[in-house]
Amino acid sequence: MASDDIWPPREPWVGAWLLTIAGLVVAMILVGGATRLTDSGLSITEWDLGKGLTPPLTTERWAEEFDLYQRTLEYQTQNNGMSLAEFQHIYWWEWAHRFLGKLIGLAFALPALLFLFAGRLRGRFRVTALLFVMGGLQGAVGWWMVTSGLFDRLDVSPVRLAIHLGMALLILALTLWTAMGAFAWPGRPSSLGMPRAMALSVAALIFVQAMFGALLAGADGGAAYADWPRIGGEWLPSSAFGLEPIWRNFSEDHATQHLLHRNLGYVVALTALVVALGALFRGSGAARWCAILLGLAAVTQAGLGIVTVLGGSTLTPSLLHQGAAVLLWTTSIATARAAVVT
Repeated sequence: MASDDIWPPREPWVGAWLLTIAGLVVAMILVGGATRLTDSGLSITEWDLGKGLTPPLTTERWAEEFDLYQRTLEYQTQNNGMSLAEFQHIYWWEWAHRFLGKLIGLAFALPALLFLFAGRLRGRFRVTALLFVMGGLQGAVGWWMVTSGLFDRLDVSPVRLAIHLGMALLILALTLWTAMGAFAWPGRPSSLGMPRAMALSVAALIFVQAMFGALLAGADGGAAYADWPRIGGEWLPSSAFGLEPIWRNFSEDHATQHLLHRNLGYVVALTALVVALGALFRGSGAARWCAILLGLAAVTQAGLGIVTVLGGSTLTPSLLHQGAAVLLWTTSIATARAAVVT
């Protein structure tokens, strides 16, 4: 076994705790995706920890929250005349997203203190502290994202949205990796049959692809081109990369976003299939099976992407596409972890 699977020592209880946190982070990402896709993210205009612990429970509270939302540019330009019932629908998504964030904080901090005093974080204190800091920073990034859309824009900044999602994916990866280490998983010789860098490369590509997807979703560009395999009837959209300076195209130009997101998706699927086939014929142990699952997840995700595009990026296929992206990301992390043991 490699040294990092022997030290830190095996701690199954720590592993179970961290897997629970990872599950909550996945839920947080999915609810966050639904919040964005339903245009719910700006329904709560204040960061008030005390008031945010419970949803509005009285008519007065609902009227207060609705009044605050009516001051935003999104309401005045896009949702003017919205009923209270319609407001409550979007409010619940954002409230659930924020509540999950608070729940994750408690579910992380309290057991972390218990494990620390019990001496069960041996060799894992630094990574636990890092996760705590990243979690706090993620809350700040989330509010920074929301503030970008309250009064000057109709939606939050796509760049800030991508940073928020990127932070969530990194937190999920570090939590999952540490949890697997606490179980000393895979525990038996395991190999991809190729350099572990291949698995890490797939994970890196998936991360970049997720960022392109976040920029596309943040710019409300999913429904801009509902044809496939062409984009607006063209193989190479003539309007792509037409904005100046060039960086604006990544966050504002739908043709550029579709071009990048779709083509990197093909690269991700092909690369994952190469790793899966290599592991199938030359790999062994957990790494082999994780790589096979990675290939299947990548192909499934590509298919869901096509279905989402052809369906006009409506809510249900878009949510399935995002959920499959999280599954693909976690599978890539598990594959890289399993390939540590050779």
